[in-house]
Amino acid sequence: MNAAFKALADPTRREILRVLRNGPRTSGEIADQFPTAWATVSRHLAQLRDAGLIISERQGQQIVYELNTTVFDDLIEHMLDWVKPGTKTSTKPSAKSGKRGGNRHA
Repeated sequence: MNAAFKALADPTRREILRVLRNGPRTSGEIADQFPTAWATVSRHLAQLRDAGLIISERQGQQIVYELNTTVFDDLIEHMLDWVKPGTKTSTKPSAKSGKRGGNRHA
């Protein structure tokens, strides 16, 4: 989970995920969307793949990348657990959690 959050911290990697939102793309198609060198985009792709946010498949001489939606489902569930008590992975709230303003009576 930490690797996924670390990967999401970078704006270029988030933009790569936006590109892949429309469906699988080759590494060249992804790299064409950015002004940086192909090697830089390749490193971003590797970090996203290592974090489990994307999957890759070799098709002949090309590598095709696509979103790994299962990991996104897990991330969303994890984040909701922080703010929505009673989810299946919920733990007892800490003393700090009651000090937030705004949503106490929601």
